[in-house]
Amino acid sequence: MRVVMFGYQTWGHRTLQALLDSGHEVVLAVTHPKSDHAYEKIWSDSVADLAEQHGVPVLLRNRPGDEELLSRLKEADPDLIVANNWRTWLPPEIFDLPTHGTLNVHDSLLPSYAGFSPLIWALINGEREVGVTAHRMDAELDMGDVLLQRAVPVGPQDTATDLFHRTVDLIGPIVIDSLDLIASGRAVWTPQDRSRSSFFHKRSLEDSRIDWTWTAEELERFVRAQSDPYPNAFTHHRGERLRIVSAAVSEGRYGGTPGRIFIREGDGVVVVAGAGARSGRLPGLVVERVRTEDGAEYAATEYFRTMGGYLTAHP
Repeated sequence: MRVVMFGYQTWGHRTLQALLDSGHEVVLAVTHPKSDHAYEKIWSDSVADLAEQHGVPVLLRNRPGDEELLSRLKEADPDLIVANNWRTWLPPEIFDLPTHGTLNVHDSLLPSYAGFSPLIWALINGEREVGVTAHRMDAELDMGDVLLQRAVPVGPQDTATDLFHRTVDLIGPIVIDSLDLIASGRAVWTPQDRSRSSFFHKRSLEDSRIDWTWTAEELERFVRAQSDPYPNAFTHHRGERLRIVSAAVSEGRYGGTPGRIFIREGDGVVVVAGAGARSGRLPGLVVERVRTEDGAEYAATEYFRTMGGYLTAHP
């Protein structure tokens, strides 16, 4: 088949590499220009560079739909478009152009976690597995019929970084297997169960702000979901922003006001957590490592030399 690829960052790079390895003909790659957005500067393997290395023509676009792009797509005459991490909506005149339409590859187990940053949101919410879905693109973002899905388990210590590496390794096999099914006429498309669908927005600074009324279990996942190189979960101490690099759920149960810097436990410092903490029946969050705004990292027992005071959502 003649294939056009739409994609960006490492997800798009892995997809393009799979297409190049598949034996099908990649006739055009469309990708976004480089961005200074915090979440787009990580996992930033270049689709454009890989395409150019293999003699594949490249177009850079923030948004699709201009006449030049439509003309180039018609000239390319693709049998299939494959998209992964394309950051804006594709119009019907693009996704319906090829004979076989457009295959979108999304890093969640659709219909759950459509939209943006699915691994981070899934880990925050305590999901037991994550994965990758190959589905047909239609007018509703990430809602088209599913061709293939692959899942991996989420372990109790896994970070978003761990899950990224585990799921990005699924991209190559699922792309190649999907193309084999489509090219051979064996593809079976299964409609998504809309009653189970969920859609998540792009992440921003506000989404990393710690709310100490969350339970310690929720906050521990919140910290793991924003592991390096992602922007870390943060709070404020004495008016300065403080990033929480690693944390655990306390063994003891501690009562008081959420956000109170309370007591040492093990290798960390317990911060009271949970809206019901006044009961004294909830564990706290053991903060293990922190990072200040100047990038310096400390063990919590080194940073918090004395107990007392509060960590707050705002200065």
